[in-house]
Amino acid sequence: MKTLNRREFVAGAAAATLTTTSIQAKIKGTKMRVLVASGTENGILNYDWDGATGTLTPAGVAAKISTVDWITFSPDRKYIFAACELDTFRGKPTGEVASFAWKNRELTPLSQENSASKGTCQVAVDRTGQVAMSADYGGGSAASFKIRAGKLSPIVWKEHYTQHGPNKDRQESAHAHFCSFSPDNRFAYVNDLGGDCIHIYMLEPETAELMPAGTYHGRPGCGCRTLHFHPNGHIAYCMNEMASTVDVLSWSKRDGLLRRIATVELLQKGYSGPTRGCDTVITRDGRFVYFANRDNDFLASYSCDPEAGLLTFMARSNCGGKIPRNFTLDPTERWMLVANQDSNLLSVFARDTKTGRLADKGKSVAAATPMCILFT
Repeated sequence: MKTLNRREFVAGAAAATLTTTSIQAKIKGTKMRVLVASGTENGILNYDWDGATGTLTPAGVAAKISTVDWITFSPDRKYIFAACELDTFRGKPTGEVASFAWKNRELTPLSQENSASKGTCQVAVDRTGQVAMSADYGGGSAASFKIRAGKLSPIVWKEHYTQHGPNKDRQESAHAHFCSFSPDNRFAYVNDLGGDCIHIYMLEPETAELMPAGTYHGRPGCGCRTLHFHPNGHIAYCMNEMASTVDVLSWSKRDGLLRRIATVELLQKGYSGPTRGCDTVITRDGRFVYFANRDNDFLASYSCDPEAGLLTFMARSNCGGKIPRNFTLDPTERWMLVANQDSNLLSVFARDTKTGRLADKGKSVAAATPMCILFT
């Protein structure tokens, strides 16, 4: 029997550790709990996920909290934050932002705070886990909160926007829709659908204070809904809900500003009926980007130059129902899950990890007004 020297032993041990880690990662990505935000009184639902077969199984109510539009983890995955699209909370004309501890596959309520105004539709947590931001669609405002041990402080900073766009039906006033943070966490962004713009701020994580740093202006009537940063760290995508287009933006690390370098049309040429672009999913390697469209009810798949961030159209595919409010990849990126709000369905589609192609047909499971999907 061969005697291993120290170098061979260390190399072998490292390889064994990598193998074990890979197996554990695969198992974790296959069997796990999924939380679904629901626009009902049972605002967060439990599902069990089998990644080997792409199967979701209902597992009861995770939290009885009303009308949850969005849920997200803290960076350390110990806490979950929720945005509740209410018109009144605790006697005030606002929505609600709440936090929970996540332990042993259970949610434990930690804090509840009033947002800046009514119709709170999204909450985001900065990359340090010290700051939460909320966006209020109905009230056209945004707010920040300090996070301590998972608990939200009362509002630290807030702003009520006054911009409005040319569409009198949809842009009669500001409609803040989405908050996000720059790759280096120095800047915060608030998408304003009503004002066709993205408000830019310098962020101070220690205090949760924000200072104005500029504005990105989309095309009039486009409706800037969401902003997602590419893994390359210098490109972002702004989903324009009303135009059903995507602005490909360069991001400046120096000053946090955004500059449009291209616009992608999601609709087929000649279409002029109702349409609403919705959300964005980017693969971890940055090679594929997907967009959801409501009213027309499809997912649009694009290949992507990982360095330049520019997109090449691949296909439009079935979303499994009506009004795909949110969608996400499972941890293995072999499955795409879609929250079809008006169909009360969660739909699952197989994905080819090499080509990025989504299957034409999927399978669905019932979910009451699903709004957002979160793998735990």
